[in-house]
Amino acid sequence: MASVRNFGIRKRELISIVKSMVEAACPQQVSCADILILAAREAVAMSGGPHIEVPLGRKDSFTAPSYQQADAWIPPSTAGVDDMLHIFTSKGMTIQESVALIGAHTLGVTHCASILNRLYKAEGDKAHQEMEPGYEAFLMLNCPEWSLTSNISFVFNDPTAFIFDNLYYKNAIGGRGVLRIDAEMVSDPRTAQIVKHFASDRDDFFRAFSSAFVKLSTSGVLNQGVIRKRCNVLD
Repeated sequence: MASVRNFGIRKRELISIVKSMVEAACPQQVSCADILILAAREAVAMSGGPHIEVPLGRKDSFTAPSYQQADAWIPPSTAGVDDMLHIFTSKGMTIQESVALIGAHTLGVTHCASILNRLYKAEGDKAHQEMEPGYEAFLMLNCPEWSLTSNISFVFNDPTAFIFDNLYYKNAIGGRGVLRIDAEMVSDPRTAQIVKHFASDRDDFFRAFSSAFVKLSTSGVLNQGVIRKRCNVLD
């Protein structure tokens, strides 16, 4: 969690609560890694997204997590299409699955600190130029350049930020993508047609997202490890 890539993650204490309940019923049988995957799966389903069948049986690491690994493996808020495809295709995903996984931006918020560079320092950036002017003004109004609260202020990723749907793609096509990747996917020839397809076909988006979710959830799974008694400490 020391990685800047994980900035903004909240409610981690709920994982510990779930783990304590699972331990009371099934001691030393369900890993924290499995609980995290299941929590993500349920968040998608409860928000109106697909119910994804995920394989279980992961182990937890023997050692403390490394923020350097998180820095290397998690895309930064400034990532573009090249960065996204490099990371996701290296985990066995197709371009379609990669675009679908970015569709998770349909949920939640983006902190102002993550878009200040795009708003105020990327005049020559194509994704910046293609932002819908009214939306750009809206973002600047809510995320002023010299604000002292950019780490806590935020904007919604799309108008239905609590519903897992395909409106994210429709907004991106309309020039209302919050992050650089949201805008670049619309114009990049490798991804543009996929974005348009997902904007018009929610079911295909759900199918591709489910496939990508399973691939991501099984990437880097430990062959050897432990099942921790508590998720926030090494036991």
